[in-house]
Amino acid sequence: MEKEATAAHLQGENLAPVHSSDAADEPLAKSEHAPKSMEFDDDQPTEEEMKTLRRVSDTIPLGGYLVAFIELTERFAYYGLSAPFQNYMENDKDDPLLPGALGLGQSAATALQYFWQFWCYVTPVFGAIVADQYIGKYNTIMVFAGIYAFGLLVLVTTAIPQAVEGGHAFGGLIASILIIGLGTGGIKANVAPLIAEQYRSRGPFIRTLKSGARVIVDPNVTIQRLYMVYYWCINLGSLSGIATVYLELEIGFWAAYLLPFCVFFVGIFTLIVGRKYYVTARPQGSVILCAFKVWWIALKNKGNMEVAKPSYQVANGAKYKTPWPEEFVDELRRSLVACRVFIFYPIYWVCYGQMISNFVSQAGTMETHGIPNDVLFNVGALTIIIFIPIMERLIYPGLRIIGIKFKPITRITWGFFFASGAMAYAAGCQKMIYDAGPCYDNPRGCLDGAVPNRVHVAIQAPSYALIGISEIFASITGLEYAYTKAPTSMKSFIMSLFLLTNAVGSALGIAVSPTSVHPKLVWSFSGLSIATAVAGIAFWVLFRRYNDTEEEMNAAGRENQQEVLRSVAGGKKEEGVQGGVV
Repeated sequence: MEKEATAAHLQGENLAPVHSSDAADEPLAKSEHAPKSMEFDDDQPTEEEMKTLRRVSDTIPLGGYLVAFIELTERFAYYGLSAPFQNYMENDKDDPLLPGALGLGQSAATALQYFWQFWCYVTPVFGAIVADQYIGKYNTIMVFAGIYAFGLLVLVTTAIPQAVEGGHAFGGLIASILIIGLGTGGIKANVAPLIAEQYRSRGPFIRTLKSGARVIVDPNVTIQRLYMVYYWCINLGSLSGIATVYLELEIGFWAAYLLPFCVFFVGIFTLIVGRKYYVTARPQGSVILCAFKVWWIALKNKGNMEVAKPSYQVANGAKYKTPWPEEFVDELRRSLVACRVFIFYPIYWVCYGQMISNFVSQAGTMETHGIPNDVLFNVGALTIIIFIPIMERLIYPGLRIIGIKFKPITRITWGFFFASGAMAYAAGCQKMIYDAGPCYDNPRGCLDGAVPNRVHVAIQAPSYALIGISEIFASITGLEYAYTKAPTSMKSFIMSLFLLTNAVGSALGIAVSPTSVHPKLVWSFSGLSIATAVAGIAFWVLFRRYNDTEEEMNAAGRENQQEVLRSVAGGKKEEGVQGGVV
């Protein structure tokens, strides 16, 4: 990769999201790619133009789409095997109404589902350290993809009827959960920052549309759009659950798990053949250790991070060894903003986890009319696939036109409230089930479990749809925050801390899983709804001030990165490996 492209990539790293996007912008008069110039000259907007001109996105590079496709195939595998898990664990292989294998019951199956999620979102920390400190994102993804594939093979072979009959299914499930969870952690922590690294920006610049209007091509908007594309691909991949639950119903669990195993190799193939198109950051050695040293110095000095700066140490007798530059401390300060914002996310992820656990079990107590009880999970993914373009093209630009700035803290807060609404609706559905016969508040507890209560399963759909909408606000914004507030050398690590909130949420889910029994489920869903609403209110009260400083943090990030860019432009030669290593 050319030196100028590498330098431009460096400048575009620490960019915070602009909270509007112009996917429906007019076509550009010139090439939509940012010029590969390293100069800061004629196209730079003035302060007045930054306040008044409309902001638009740059073109997403080919490498960004390739990384998004890799994530699509990984999520195809993840959700393809996750969708049948609840039935596989909860129901007996001789269940008269639903597919099953292990017969663990709803409470134990729900706890195992949450453990599965917990493990998958703890391991990104390990994957991030391997990438940021040792072998880089691309190589880490390759290594952990191999681990992932082996785990899928274990799951497929232990789910065949002979293995289930021989009592090997439970051991195979636990082994595959541990192996696949390790694999997905190494991939998940690195794909999300890798997609943003593909955009090589030289900062905001002016461009003239065919209509003659002047606009600002803003890297912040482009990063936001990149994550919209990324999340759209995630949910397109998650539709694999439609296929796997029908394979589970018509053929068997081994066939349901075989499909994700095969498709996963398409992603590995894309990862290998697209190697020359990727831009990746070189691992920085002991940078994570340095970060912890900075935080420790700040902690010992009542939270004052200025003490960790080399200039402060020089001026005050060098009490601490500081082998890091001045700007590294400022970048870590911004990353702490993100870490604080993540505090309330575990409550949100407990709600999210209901989709592949208790919602599936709830559907199993209703009249399904021939469709799999675990297929409605895909309503959430379909909602996201439909609403991301609507938000991108209509809602965000419309809000901007009428002067409403939909900043990240506001979006995350709305995400909490939509998740709370989903749980309240699920509680209402559960009340309808308990009010219906023949088994009332003990569904499938009479007539040998062969007859569900007389409620149509379609009434569940809004619960999934509300969770899907909440993800657009809470989850996508969380990804943006994790990437844009992280230091250049710690993108994977800070992203893994965001993913770790999902693991904490799963641990909370395990703690409350004993309540996942009849007739307590109305109160279980209601409690989650209230807890999430309270968390949303507390989140807004504590963090709304960050909306006011968002532009200031954006400007600080751009300033630091421009210093890096100028130093590169001054003559540093970059080594081109894997499409471009910086």
